[in-house]
Amino acid sequence: MDTDYLIVGAGAMGMAFADTILNETPKTTLTIVDRQSRPGGHWNDAYPFVRLHQPSAFYGVNSRPLGNDVKDAVGWNAGLYELASGAEVLAYYDHLMHRDFLPSGRVTYLPMTEYEPVTGDLVSLTTGTRSSVNAATLVDASYMNVIVPSQRPPGYDVAAGVRCTPLNDLPKLSQPAGGYSVIGAGKTGADACLWLLRNGVDPDQIRWIMPRDSWYIDRKTIQPGDFFEGTAERFITQFKHIAESDSIADLFARLEADGILLRLSTDVEPTMYRCSTVTQDELVQLRRITDVVRLGRVQRIDIDQIVLDDGVVPTSGDTAHIDCTADGLARRPPKQVFDGNRITLQTVRHCQQVFSAAFIAHCEAAYDTPDEKNGLCGVVPHPDAATDWIRTAHGNSLNSAKWGADPALQAWLANSRLDGFSSTDTPSDELITLMMGALDHAEPALAKLEQYVAELDAAGQ
Repeated sequence: MDTDYLIVGAGAMGMAFADTILNETPKTTLTIVDRQSRPGGHWNDAYPFVRLHQPSAFYGVNSRPLGNDVKDAVGWNAGLYELASGAEVLAYYDHLMHRDFLPSGRVTYLPMTEYEPVTGDLVSLTTGTRSSVNAATLVDASYMNVIVPSQRPPGYDVAAGVRCTPLNDLPKLSQPAGGYSVIGAGKTGADACLWLLRNGVDPDQIRWIMPRDSWYIDRKTIQPGDFFEGTAERFITQFKHIAESDSIADLFARLEADGILLRLSTDVEPTMYRCSTVTQDELVQLRRITDVVRLGRVQRIDIDQIVLDDGVVPTSGDTAHIDCTADGLARRPPKQVFDGNRITLQTVRHCQQVFSAAFIAHCEAAYDTPDEKNGLCGVVPHPDAATDWIRTAHGNSLNSAKWGADPALQAWLANSRLDGFSSTDTPSDELITLMMGALDHAEPALAKLEQYVAELDAAGQ
């Protein structure tokens, strides 16, 4: 078959790219292939109680809203904008494919199909049939390679008789366990702990094995609506802290003091930053768990003990060990986004995958040369270490400066549903004054970020 774009992966990034191309390039044809039986990528394998960690308003594709643009009235996210469930996300992508993409007559969708990069063949996973496709441009929407716990076995040894399952199995419990050991410190681990607490488990029955403590983002600082009175002001203040800090340690102290970054235990220095968000209410709940094990990674679970890098803790045969250790947001080596007839989807704003895919698609549609496109699409890799907050802030700042110099691109950003950092709303006089003051901090803040990045490079961090 012939197609203008062959998109490998019908996950969140592949769908966001396809949506923008369809809406900005008339008559263009797309072929989307994916190993899953339905669109949505890793959402097909996520745990049943999963929810977005960002408001629904910032997720999905540009052309179709996700959710109802309302605030939660109950629960630990009360007062903040809704977070779509996994079921809602999957239904959203199914509707997008079957109500928008396929009726356009310009999209060919091949589920249960694998792309072989060496031969360029498409192979059906149900029949084994091989076919070839003549594509003007190959779009790799699978490079970010999100992995969830149910997609692979634990990365440690588990002895016979030990109860160890991915958190997907928590809602399938048929009887109480003698205790729960949650293994993993990231977003997934926090979600498992919150699920147990929400379902009445005494916090003293929960052990949280945490190889690394994490910095969290306060979710109230990334909210749609009243943009210029909330989210924008927070990011402007962030630049002020960067410019006025005198060391990396001082910068993190300022960010924490102002509530921009949060941590579980004030007496433990975080060494991880993965863009996880929490509310203040969720943090209060997580702090109820006092049995937090900080002895490195799990090496082995025996019937009566858990062996870690730096020690051993007891366990029992009736303890449920909940694996939450998959690297959902792996840090991948950055690649040139536009390379000949190949486009590799990556984040151009940290931890904003769907926005990044839509932005890359817009650059593909609106700009002529690879140099122009790559110049606007500087890759900002997913963070991992705590100090990666600095690297991502630096990468975001460099990209934002380029985007701000292009009026047409600024107009596109202001009208992009997925861009939570621009707005078509008119800011108040008070905030205009604040924003003008922030300009005084922009240049010294960027210089300070460059200084800190150089320090991290010299230290091998």
